[in-house]
Amino acid sequence: MHVKCHINRANGVANMSTIKRPRSARSARIDSLKTKGRSTALGSRMKTKVDIPAIAAAALTQTKPRGGRLVGTFLDAKGHISVGRVAKRFGMSKGQLAETIGLKPETVYRAARSAAPKTQTRATELLEIIGRIADWAGGEKQAMAWYRAEPIAAFGGRTAESLVKEGKASAVRDYLDHVATGGFA
Repeated sequence: MHVKCHINRANGVANMSTIKRPRSARSARIDSLKTKGRSTALGSRMKTKVDIPAIAAAALTQTKPRGGRLVGTFLDAKGHISVGRVAKRFGMSKGQLAETIGLKPETVYRAARSAAPKTQTRATELLEIIGRIADWAGGEKQAMAWYRAEPIAAFGGRTAESLVKEGKASAVRDYLDHVATGGFA
């Protein structure tokens, strides 16, 4: 059985409908969330008072960082990030992508250099950060615009792009995790 849940954040009421489907890991997670209050059956739909903080806590503990999923979509058969596919997905040339991740344009045009550890590390860092903020920004291209242009006050008004170019991608990831868990921006 699959449970579909829509939460009205204003009053904490969830409209849930059940659909018979093969049980998956995702539906098991939804079933494991605790609800409080009374539920009344309205045909095949129920209105249930849901503990929203419990759902948020469960989501934080049961999901993987979003950036890893985006990285996985660009891996080739050898396990390297395909720089050409990344550039195409974000609507830029390989040279522009190289500039964005802090490398010379020649680096991404040669196969041996594009598979180099430094190139792969920078591309991975870019994709992890974009993947973490894509939902907040409204999409991957908007997340790329944030990455390249939005100053981050916590880093003295510097952009995520400039921090990654200096090798401080872990600080940006930590900052984004802090904001995601309810910390101040």
